[in-house]
Parts: sequence; C-alpha cells; structure tokens
Amino acid sequence: MGHCSIPEMLEKTLQIICGKAQDEPKEKNKIEVTKIKGTIKLMKKNVLDLNDAGASFLDRVYELFGKRVSLQLISAVHGDPAKGLKGELGKAAFLENWVSTLTSVSAKDATFNILFEWDESMGVPGAFIIKNFHHSQFYLKTVTLEDVPRHGQIHFICNSWVYPQHRYKYNRVFFANKTYLPCNTPEPLRLYREEELINLRGNGSGKLNEWDRVYDYAYYNDLGSPDKGKEYERPVLGGSEKFPYPRRGRTGRAPTKKDPNSESRLPLLNLDIYVPRDERFNNVKFSDFLAYAFKSIGQVLVSEISSLDTSPNEFNDFQAVLKLYEGGLSYQMGRH
Repeated sequence: MGHCSIPEMLEKTLQIICGKAQDEPKEKNKIEVTKIKGTIKLMKKNVLDLNDAGASFLDRVYELFGKRVSLQLISAVHGDPAKGLKGELGKAAFLENWVSTLTSVSAKDATFNILFEWDESMGVPGAFIIKNFHHSQFYLKTVTLEDVPRHGQIHFICNSWVYPQHRYKYNRVFFANKTYLPCNTPEPLRLYREEELINLRGNGSGKLNEWDRVYDYAYYNDLGSPDKGKEYERPVLGGSEKFPYPRRGRTGRAPTKKDPNSESRLPLLNLDIYVPRDERFNNVKFSDFLAYAFKSIGQVLVSEISSLDTSPNEFNDFQAVLKLYEGGLSYQMGRH
C-alpha cells in the first residue's frame, strides 16, 4: 500500500472539509415535499331533485379545456412576509376524474380524490382556497385530508355553494373543523378570518345577487309602492324615533322613482327574493314547500266551493224538514 505525502493529505482534508461545507447548505435548503391525499364530497347543480344535465355537460367541456376545480392548502403555522404574514399557500391541486365520474339522474353526493404536494416545513394546514373554473356552481360538503405530517387526519365541514370564480371578487376560503377563541387564533389564519368576516358583512351598497354571501340588514322600506299613487305610500319602519325597529335582510333592489328612500318591490308571485345562497331551501325542502303550498290552496278552494249554496232560503231535502220537527229548535238557556 502506498502512503500519501503530507501536502496530498492536507489537500484531501481540505477537499473533504470544503465539500461538507458546500453540501451542508444544500441539505439545509432541501425542501421535504410530501404527498397528502384528500377526499372531497360535493353535490352538483340540480333542479329540485334532479341533476341539471345541461350544467353537467358544460362542466365536462370546461374540464376538457383545462378549466378545472383547484384547491390550495393554507399553513396555520407559517406566514408569508410578502403578504402581511398571511398563511403560506401550498401548490394548487386539482380534482381528479371529474369527466369520467358518472353523474346519477337523482341529486346525490359525488366523491372525488385529490393529491396535494405539501412542504413539511410549512407545518400543518388550517384552511384552503377553492377556485371553481367550471361553468356551473356546486354544493361543497366536506374535504378530508389523510395522513397529514405530524398531525394525522384533518376534516373540513363546508356545506356551502361554490359558484364559478368570475362571480367573486375574492377567494373562497374554508377553515378546518377546529374552533379558536379570537385571542388564540393562529396569526397566519387570523387575517383570512378577518377578510371572510368583511366579505360576509358586505359594503352596504349595490344589488345583491344569488351568488353573493352578504348577511346585511336594512329598514322595512319596501312596504308600499309610491309609484302607483299616494294611497300606496307606506312609512319606513326602522331608523326613526317613531319606528326605531325592526330590521330585515338587505336585498339592494333599486329605489322607487317617486321616493328614493323606498325600495322597489317584486311582483306578488315572484319568489326570487335575495337570501344568502347557503340559507335558501335545499332541493328537498323547496319541493316540499311547493307541494304543501298547492295542497293548502286546494283545501281552501274545495271548502269554499262546497260552502256555496244556490238556494239559501229553501230546504235541500225532506230530511231537513223532519229534523226541524223532531229535533226542535236549539237555544241556550239564559241565566236567572
């Protein structure tokens, strides 16, 4: 075996030391990316108890052209300094097999898989952003993440309609099924919570549409119809000394022409009154509501028709005459 000279040994030693020094930053900067499997349950757009076939077809077309449904996980541990310490965002992931998943005729839940790439150094995700680039809305029920590093399973209860992205001026954010006191809310999630609250409160102006999620209040200023004449004018209830209350849900309809303080009314049979979409009757409740409404109207009509008497001053049959003589006249005894 040969022996190395002292200069060679020093050179090798320096190479090893320098090599390790060069490798150490690489190891420190190495990003540990893990795969997180997710399961999503949703219900596609439907009419009463049936799926909207046209909407399902258009959603598949949009999917083929790359306009899909994406989700981004939000870290509950690390904030992004460039965004005011809001939670860092993971890489966008997309719902799988939307085109190949058969849609049943009846309105039922559909289950989709999704695979996230998540940097373990970002900690545990506490929320996610969802963007719907399809043609139609869908009802998002739950999102479940499996085998999250250093945590396990994370469950999101959503129960909300998600409309196409162009309908919103902000991102739809859903938070994990874990409650915090305001003072204990993780800082990376707190800013998202505050933005969500602002979106739900609205700005107090403009007409509200079915995809808006505004829970705002207004005075009862739609009780009359000033445009029809003075006899149709009604006072505004709420906001004055005489009528300080009550309040109603704000709809943002246009004011009347004669009185800018009064809001225009919808036609009598128009059911398109603004209610936040998540608070409206679902398909089952709405169909039951219509069925019971028609049933009630039918019962009233039948009773009114049967009560009509074309000969009020005549006996209908001989039995009525006999009852008059056999039973006599009923009267109430007075007190002495």
